Amino acid sequence: MTERDAKDSVTTLRDLPQGIEPGRDLWPQIEAQIAGRGGAVRALGPAGAARRNGAAARVYLAAAAMVACVAVGVWIGRSGLPGAGSPLAQGSRPSAATRHTAWVTDPRYQREHRELMRALGTQLASLPPASRAKVMASLATIRQAKQELESALGKDPGNALLQELLVNTYQDEMRVLTDVREASDAGRGI
Repeated sequence: MTERDAKDSVTTLRDLPQGIEPGRDLWPQIEAQIAGRGGAVRALGPAGAARRNGAAARVYLAAAAMVACVAVGVWIGRSGLPGAGSPLAQGSRPSAATRHTAWVTDPRYQREHRELMRALGTQLASLPPASRAKVMASLATIRQAKQELESALGKDPGNALLQELLVNTYQDEMRVLTDVREASDAGRGI
């Protein structure tokens, strides 16, 4: 059986040979190369050692710079969280209103949300019953999601995923309210 036939007839790992000896001993060449490098560094003398120490210093400096960048990034990221004096940062169980104001601090958002909620009743009345039911179901789902996320954030205020989900939920609520306003202004359903 030729080598090619042996390669073609391998169908499982069991068909492979258990041990294969290399055609030549590689260790003497590896040892010579290692010894050659050490000899080359010794031949360079103190200048070569200084150059090698400088390279090591640059590696340590780069590592320190990376750690500093990560620390600054974490510090900047934490500045978006509620302050140290807030109930969320202290780990207490804040009320729903406190949680809402701790996470939604943009005055423009608050003003728009108040206006949309104030007009919601009359806008819903102008919608067809099927559209009104869809809107009410969507808003109920969003409110439930907000409550659950705010509760979870009360237990783990530093969780970035929960924070992002809560922001997305606020945005979803604003989208639904804006769609209701536009649909009632146009006199059409959603």
